Amino acid sequence: MVWVRGGDFLMGSEDFYPEERPVHRVAVDGFWMDTHPVTNSAFRRFVKATGHRTAAELAPDPADYPGADPALLVPGALVFRATSGPVDLGDWRTWWAWVPGADWRHPEGPGSTLHGRDRHPVVQVAYADAVAYAAWAGKTLPSEAEWEYAARGGLEGKVFCWGDDFAPKGRMLANTWQGEFPWQNLLLDRYAGTSPVGAFPANGYGLHDMAGNVWEWTSDYFAPSHPDEAGHPCCVPRNPQVSAPVLAEAIPRRVIKGGSHLCAPNYCLRYRPAARQAEAVDTSTGHIGFRCVIRPAISASG
Repeated sequence: MVWVRGGDFLMGSEDFYPEERPVHRVAVDGFWMDTHPVTNSAFRRFVKATGHRTAAELAPDPADYPGADPALLVPGALVFRATSGPVDLGDWRTWWAWVPGADWRHPEGPGSTLHGRDRHPVVQVAYADAVAYAAWAGKTLPSEAEWEYAARGGLEGKVFCWGDDFAPKGRMLANTWQGEFPWQNLLLDRYAGTSPVGAFPANGYGLHDMAGNVWEWTSDYFAPSHPDEAGHPCCVPRNPQVSAPVLAEAIPRRVIKGGSHLCAPNYCLRYRPAARQAEAVDTSTGHIGFRCVIRPAISASG
């Protein structure tokens, strides 16, 4: 872990997606943060020590999914399938498939393995799985404000974790999708799926993979927009968290941050600190992982 010194910053962006608005000043206290997303090898140690079974390894409760096809109410998860050509980007079901038997050990479904991927981020983990790991490790999940502050690495108002130029001098600095999603991946960053943690340079705080590779769970419930800027310096929010559901939904959604290897400019330009997305807490996919933090008060009491 690395120490992220507290401070204030401008959270959000006015230049991209509506849910990132408005830009507003926020303050956070210092905290320790994992230098990279939790890896398959680390998650394996957790499962071995606790016997934890992830959401993807359990059959969904029919009561939670009224009207669902019983054939789909089996253990499984969402797996990405590239298309053979351009498709309607308004229907995510074109490239995501529910695959029975897909889980963290078999990210692409039965027959897939983690061979050679010990240092890759664990995926196919729902929100509760991330929380369970964090509790076992004596840590917690970051708030959205903590995550974004850390991702900026001390650069105020920049588009990316490293500045405003996506690929300085043609150099790829994150694992994202280059080309036309979801069918043409040019592999300019050398990776078709997840990459080993630390394969790309750290940001100004020594944190790797704060952009691309995998989305990361945060502890905040999703709200469609940020709050307005505080009118006076004395009122700047400190350590804000959306700790209760904002929207009336059968399955609550939390904020995920950072984008993934499936984010492309033509569909999901979200490999930026300000970018945010809502994700249902029961969802397990091949492009969502997490990392943990320790706040000094938690460390002192533990």
